[in-house]
Amino acid sequence: MSRSEAPPVAGTTAPRPAEPPPTHRRPARRVPLWGYALGAAVLTVTLRLVLVRRAGDVFVDELIYQELGRSAGHGGFPSTSEGLFFLHPPGFFYLEAGWMRLVGEHQDVIAEVHSLRVLNALLAGVTAALLVVLVARVRSVPAGAVAGLVFALDQFAIRQNNRVLLETGTMMWVLAGLLVLIPLCRPGASGRDRPRALLGGLLFGLAILTKDHSTLITVLPLLLALLLGWGPPRRLTAVALGGTVVPYAVYVSVVAGSGHFPQFWDEKTYGLRRLLGITQETGFNSPGTPSLAGRLAAELPGYATTYLLLALTPVALVLLLRRREPVYRLLALFHASAIVTLGYALGIGTLEEQALYLLFVPNLVALAVTVRVPRARPAPRAMMVTVIVAALVAPAVVYARERGTPDDGFVKLSAYLRAHVPAGSGIVTVDGQKTRGVTSWALSDRYRLGHWVTPAERAAHRADYLIVPWKVIEQGYGRSPVNEVRQLTAGARLLFAVRGHTYGTLALYELPPVPPLSAVRAAVGTGVGPG
Repeated sequence: MSRSEAPPVAGTTAPRPAEPPPTHRRPARRVPLWGYALGAAVLTVTLRLVLVRRAGDVFVDELIYQELGRSAGHGGFPSTSEGLFFLHPPGFFYLEAGWMRLVGEHQDVIAEVHSLRVLNALLAGVTAALLVVLVARVRSVPAGAVAGLVFALDQFAIRQNNRVLLETGTMMWVLAGLLVLIPLCRPGASGRDRPRALLGGLLFGLAILTKDHSTLITVLPLLLALLLGWGPPRRLTAVALGGTVVPYAVYVSVVAGSGHFPQFWDEKTYGLRRLLGITQETGFNSPGTPSLAGRLAAELPGYATTYLLLALTPVALVLLLRRREPVYRLLALFHASAIVTLGYALGIGTLEEQALYLLFVPNLVALAVTVRVPRARPAPRAMMVTVIVAALVAPAVVYARERGTPDDGFVKLSAYLRAHVPAGSGIVTVDGQKTRGVTSWALSDRYRLGHWVTPAERAAHRADYLIVPWKVIEQGYGRSPVNEVRQLTAGARLLFAVRGHTYGTLALYELPPVPPLSAVRAAVGTGVGPG
């Protein structure tokens, strides 16, 4: 027997046979928070950019805002062809100006609107990322991911983000400010956190500089937090409040220093009368326009998920108020302010569709940080699959239908006009109420347009064509009533027509020649010859 095979010595333990090396299972890699935020942002931007040029016809406010952005890029205060514009603050218009400088300006008005829709889609992507991080900081990463996914897929949010309106940028700044202020609600926040409080207030100030209506969902909740002692310590809340007023105070100071304060005051008081409902010119509460209930019923098939989330608004507020932590109390104040703001608009104020967005996003945050699914027996796999598929397929079907159905009437009308109607031709418009309508804003870069409905006016301005967005006229948003428009089109020749969701039938007519006697009367009565 060899030495290596010698028996073990008495009193010793025989060596154990060698064990196989353990297999180390790598722990499953968790997606970091920034990964969920980036994913939500990419999905949000992608869904809003797919067929963006034909997914929604140009809206009148988009056309006005692109002109304001273009003018801001040329220096000075934003303005239109009608003069300086102070109804809304200039924050978004200077952002548009920066975008135009970055990607270049378009000579065509409608093409410029489509370019600015890309900017708004990017702002919506940032909003989605902020939403994920905010909810994750308050509750959990999975809850943040769900909130980001719901925002990305929601059809109402998509429609709002696809239009060049103020609300998308406004809510982005509001969420950014909230995200900065949330850590101040932790125990131990002290005077060393003043820079963070100031930064949060400045971000809220940028929201107000984008849409001063947002004062009600930024300054108001901070004032309530200061009064009640909810949220951050009072001294930090006061710092945030001070930062909130800085951007707008600088803006007003520049306006006053330029000698434009009287006009600024006139437009702001007019805007305040609209907000309070004293002046009703637009929105669902204005006389002669479709009711909100009718609009909601018509939109129900496509926006059922949105309506369900909005219906849970009171539930979300109650769940927030039940929590005693300072962060939940702060969110409750913001949520309650958004509810009161929209509730007033719903009752007697100026209620426009985009105002719902300023409640929809805070409500989504509130639901995401409070609603908890009760633990129960594991549901059958088939049931779980059915619920998940239904939650994803329903929005996908609506999205595919809306993106697959062209709604770009003014793009097609503009192309037809360029091919068949000489530049500088006079065109009669009948939309718009007390101001210019969408037709005038969309086509005034190439044609002469005006509300010239009498034979004398037509002769004086040599207007041989008529454009009618029939849905606008039939819903009562036109400057001319339906009967007057039908009389105008009775003897006219239809040259072009296209149907779309936004404007119904958008039609171009060639008007019959004005009788010579009427032309003579026009020349005498207006001092302008027909030739």
